[in-house]
Amino acid sequence: MNTLDLNVTGMQCMGCVGGMKNLLSALPGVHVLEIDLASGRVRLEHDPAITDADAIHAAIEAGGYRIAASRIAPPTAP
Repeated sequence: MNTLDLNVTGMQCMGCVGGMKNLLSALPGVHVLEIDLASGRVRLEHDPAITDADAIHAAIEAGGYRIAASRIAPPTAP
């Protein structure tokens, strides 16, 4: 599993947070860890063999949000 830290713009309310969580949770191999409205921070774990970071970025942008920054943390041990 990889951990992906994103700074996302365009979330304006708790409804946006819920929508973001639903959008990401629908992707196979993705587990949402944290979404912070105030900072725009989204932290998730994903299995890159199932869904890679590019697919996650594309899903977020298709949902009407923009990614200001993205960082992949080193893989976690099984």
